[in-house]
Amino acid sequence: MRLAKLHGLGNDFLVALDAPDLGPDDARALCDRRRGVGADGLLVLLRGEAAGGADARMVLFNSDGSRAAMSGNGVRCAAHALVRADPPQAWPATRSIDTDAGLRTVVVHAPTGGDGAPRTVQVEVDMGPVTAGPRWAPSAAASAATKDRRVETADIGNPHLVCEVLDPWAVDVAAVGTLLEADFPDGMNVEFIAPTPGRVDELDLTVWERGAGVTEACGTGASAAATVAHRWGIVGPRVVVHMPGGDVEVRVGDRITLVGPSEFIATVDPAANGLQR
Repeated sequence: MRLAKLHGLGNDFLVALDAPDLGPDDARALCDRRRGVGADGLLVLLRGEAAGGADARMVLFNSDGSRAAMSGNGVRCAAHALVRADPPQAWPATRSIDTDAGLRTVVVHAPTGGDGAPRTVQVEVDMGPVTAGPRWAPSAAASAATKDRRVETADIGNPHLVCEVLDPWAVDVAAVGTLLEADFPDGMNVEFIAPTPGRVDELDLTVWERGAGVTEACGTGASAAATVAHRWGIVGPRVVVHMPGGDVEVRVGDRITLVGPSEFIATVDPAANGLQR
């Protein structure tokens, strides 16, 4: 079994093609950053089991082994892995990916002069609509942590709690993210956002991801946060979101478009390196 390792703004994934037997235990072992290969998640792409004529079925396991319905960075990396495995005749290359959150259409743009398997690409994803998230009855501790700030839940195939703060970079994301997520029995992704100082239609964002913890970027989180911030009147419909790992563009509308990079890191053979599944 060979794995491709890719990342979207530092949010990294191991990608396995046509390996239907991989599951939660494999994700925990392979994603372990000290005893495994290391990643935020494991993407299993099944090219023979996709619904609706899609190019592949994407099964996503977080690093803790839990299954996630959708990842904006993950689906970009998945499409990148697909075009590297089966180079297109012409660019840009469109791939349809069947996820637990529904079908996602992904357009992969190769760099100028890029070959059939470019290491870095720009990827545009139809993320679908942002809808209302789960109801929230905040605990006393959560109420104190979010006092006098706007907070809203949202869903884009997975749930998000978008929290307005004075400075996302100053938030103890692990501590406050854990505190707020504890209010949700099924877990919660938590975004801390603020307008980028001195900029128009730009947001700063840090994130706590359900099943993975603190990550450098979150595509679904950026999409949900930009939509909520637009509804609050903080930004317009075309938003640049700055995260620790880098920037994405979010186009807000009835359906959300997410644009950002994917970068191939390496191909790994766990067995050849003495790693047991």
